[in-house]
Amino acid sequence: MTAPTRPVLRHPISLRVARRFNGPPDSANGGYLSGLISAAVGETVNVRLHRPPPLDVELTLTRVDENEWQLRQADALIAVAKLSHVPAAHVPAPIDYVSALAASRHYSGHTNHAFPTCFVCGPQRERGDGLRIFAGPVLESKQEHQTNHMLTNRLVAAPWLPHESLDDGGGKVRPEFMWAALDCPGYFASVMPGRTALLGEMAVHVDRRVHIEEPCVIIGWRILIEGRKHKVGTALFDEDGERCAVGLAMWIEMPAT
Repeated sequence: MTAPTRPVLRHPISLRVARRFNGPPDSANGGYLSGLISAAVGETVNVRLHRPPPLDVELTLTRVDENEWQLRQADALIAVAKLSHVPAAHVPAPIDYVSALAASRHYSGHTNHAFPTCFVCGPQRERGDGLRIFAGPVLESKQEHQTNHMLTNRLVAAPWLPHESLDDGGGKVRPEFMWAALDCPGYFASVMPGRTALLGEMAVHVDRRVHIEEPCVIIGWRILIEGRKHKVGTALFDEDGERCAVGLAMWIEMPAT
C-alpha cells in the first residue's frame, strides 16, 4: 500500500515551528521539522539539519534544483532536503502492543533525560500536549539474540495512541507527527543513557497514515556506530502489526564536557 500522491513544492513557502514542538528547550524537534518539510515538498526526502531549528520564527523553504530544497532563516541555512528512498528491508518484526507497553516501563528517560520537555519523548509533557513516546528495551530470549543479533541488539519499543490534537481533519494523523513519532526512539536504540546526541539527518517513508486513537507500536534499532555517529532505524506498526512507516536516521553524539 502506498501513500497518496501529493503536489510537489514549486515555489518558496514559509514554515514556522510553534514552541509546543520543541526538542531541546530552545529549538524544534528535528523529526517534526523534517516532517513539515516532507509534507510541503510532497516527496519522500532525506532531511539534513545544519543547525538547531529555531522556534516561532519565519523560515523559508525553497527548491534549489530538481532534487533539493533548502530551509533558511534569512541567510542562515537550517536544513537541506533531498529526494530519497528509504529501504524497507531488514526491518525487525513488530512486537504486540502489550509487549511494547512492558518495554516502555524500562524507558531510561523516566529517570535520566537530557531534554525532559521534548515534544516526542519528554516525560514532563502531558498527554495531549506531547506525544509521550517512551521507547524502552525489548527483552529477548537467548536463542533470539543468537539467531538475530544484528537486528535485535538494542531493539527498543513503545506503544502509541495518537491524540486527537494530531488530527488532519479526517481522522488520521498528520504526516509531520508520524515523522516526529519515528524520531526519538532511534536515539534510545543506540545512544547510551546519560549521553547527549542531536538528530543529524532523517528520512521517512509513510506507507499509510494511522488513525487517531489507533493503538500503534513503534520500534527502534541500532544499525551501526561510527565514532560519534549513530545510524538507526525506526518503524511504526498499526494494531494489526502492519507496517505503516519506516525511517532511517543519523544521530550525532555530543562530546563529553
